[in-house]
Amino acid sequence: MGFRHTRFIARTVLVRNGNVDEAVRTLNRILGQEGIFEQYRRTRYYEKPFQMRRRVNYEKCRAIYDEDMSRKIQFILRKNRVDPFPGCI
Repeated sequence: MGFRHTRFIARTVLVRNGNVDEAVRTLNRILGQEGIFEQYRRTRYYEKPFQMRRRVNYEKCRAIYDEDMSRKIQFILRKNRVDPFPGCI
């Protein structure tokens, strides 16, 4: 199971050798990556409009920040850059 688990339609998980615990962990990981748990937690209780606006604005700001930071990290980690301090270790 684990990392190389094949994903099927309708989130089916194979149980190999009767190992249900590992299958449940795999299913939980898949559902977490797809955001199913967050959606469930968000819709379990009523969310007031001002709370929804705050959450949406926070998610937008965080997405912009994450995109900007990943772009900066990729820029720093690029392979063909010139050594800024030649001779230093």
